[in-house]
Amino acid sequence: MPTLILVRHGRSTANTEGLLAGWTPGVALDERGAAQAAALPARLAGVPVSEVVTSPLQRCQETIRPLLDARPGLRVHTDERIGECHYGDWSGRKLAELNDEPLMQVVQAHPSAAAFPGGESMRAMQTRAAEAVREWNARVERDHGADAVYLMCSHGDIIKSLVADALGLHLDLFQRIHVDPCSVTAIRYTRLRPFLVRLGDTGDLTSLAPPEEPHGGDATVGGGAGAP
Repeated sequence: MPTLILVRHGRSTANTEGLLAGWTPGVALDERGAAQAAALPARLAGVPVSEVVTSPLQRCQETIRPLLDARPGLRVHTDERIGECHYGDWSGRKLAELNDEPLMQVVQAHPSAAAFPGGESMRAMQTRAAEAVREWNARVERDHGADAVYLMCSHGDIIKSLVADALGLHLDLFQRIHVDPCSVTAIRYTRLRPFLVRLGDTGDLTSLAPPEEPHGGDATVGGGAGAP
């Protein structure tokens, strides 16, 4: 079965403003995010990507544009199932104020029980994304062979949930996984089990430096802004 490369979108204006973007329209890459996207073709230069699948949201579309420009023959598909979690009434709000919401404790410690008001549950988010991956695995293998590599450009919580699925982790453990903006995560699927071969690879180690402000023990809903 194919190898899936998961690319989180580059740093966005919502990331730097501390907003939970969700499906809010008009959220673009910021200057650093655009630079991250521009570097992606070189990072993937040695990888024979057969297809690209992307979230419909602007920040993902902008992230893969340099790769598509560098490989004009590469086919791209949009799939809403790998779009961001539908955060409903939380969309567009500041993460700092959402930390005071009682639901945030559930999102952190028991995400399989979390459902966003006016939005979807985290279980539904993971299910739709995992179903999309399995369908694309079959399609890519049919069209390009069992050793093919394809790429999905998606969002932090989606990628984390797919990693948890690949590792056989309960969704309640997925907040222990972290992926920075424009990081590369790779999963090689086989008939019996998936193998996680890269996780959150940004091509440098800047994000391992201690943050200027301690982030505590909670996960960043939506994925965070990465290194400064």
